[in-house]
Amino acid sequence: MIRERELRERLEHELLAPAATKADESRGRAEPETPDRFRTAFERDRDRIVHSKAFRRLKHKTQVFLNPEGDHYVTRLTHTVQVTQVGRAMAAALGLNEVLTEAICLAHDVGHSPFGHTGEEALSPYVEGEWLHSEHGVRVLSVLEPLNLTFEVLDGVRAHSWKIDPPPETPEGYLCRFADRIAYLTHDVADALRAGVLEFHELPRRATARFGTSSRDWINQMVTAVVEESFRQGRVAMDPETLDIMHELRDFMFERVYLRPEEESQKQRAIHVIRDLVDYFRDHPDEIPESFRVDDADDLTRAIDYVAGMTDRFALRTHDRLYRPTLFD
Repeated sequence: MIRERELRERLEHELLAPAATKADESRGRAEPETPDRFRTAFERDRDRIVHSKAFRRLKHKTQVFLNPEGDHYVTRLTHTVQVTQVGRAMAAALGLNEVLTEAICLAHDVGHSPFGHTGEEALSPYVEGEWLHSEHGVRVLSVLEPLNLTFEVLDGVRAHSWKIDPPPETPEGYLCRFADRIAYLTHDVADALRAGVLEFHELPRRATARFGTSSRDWINQMVTAVVEESFRQGRVAMDPETLDIMHELRDFMFERVYLRPEEESQKQRAIHVIRDLVDYFRDHPDEIPESFRVDDADDLTRAIDYVAGMTDRFALRTHDRLYRPTLFD
């Protein structure tokens, strides 16, 4: 028997937890579409995201170490795959919608600029308030490369960062929040150890005592903490003690890795590159590709859209082409 969409939608109501977001109860899309014969609304979203240009560009965008040489450092794409695996594991254990969780996790970082969170700092002076990769992710998926995704996926992308308020409207969006933090803390520690930035004995003792000595142990312990506490509370949550240890570890990573003085010169170079590029393309709007020239956007917004979409290496190559002196200068 062919398992068409309507059958699988009925199975969601039978098999998923009452709190799970059901595909046939989605708040819909900005532009109504005829339902697919085989795929649910969230499955269509997932497929569109994976085939998008913005998703493909993640393979050449930095996670922590800018333009790293080694083969095993985490990029935005490998981070995204890990977040998706963690999110789906928690969704399956809790009876939440795995496909919606997957779609949100796959899309959550498509709005990142070159050079990781340094790019947000570089772009913020050009906008009112703060330039946020989460907000830009919604713009990418809705305006720059319009995929006409469901409200639930876009809402999860909008609010996947913990500092965003209001929070996600679905439990699957909350799972992405936890999956993102679990994944980046685990692999950023592993990358810092691999790079010699940290020694294992320097990690907070509470973290190693609670989570173990390997990345596999860390992920398992954090996932278990979310699953068990969520089951107890009836909402997506992590037990207070484990959450406090995660916060301590996050503070430690900011102090010792993300904001370490040795990276300051590299960080300033990245900021300089991004701002030079924005200034250049704001003043030379005709050089921006047609796909980034949104009709109702001004020249500065178009320049930001274009530069934010660049991969690290394309940004560096473009900056070199525009600003590096030649023998004939």
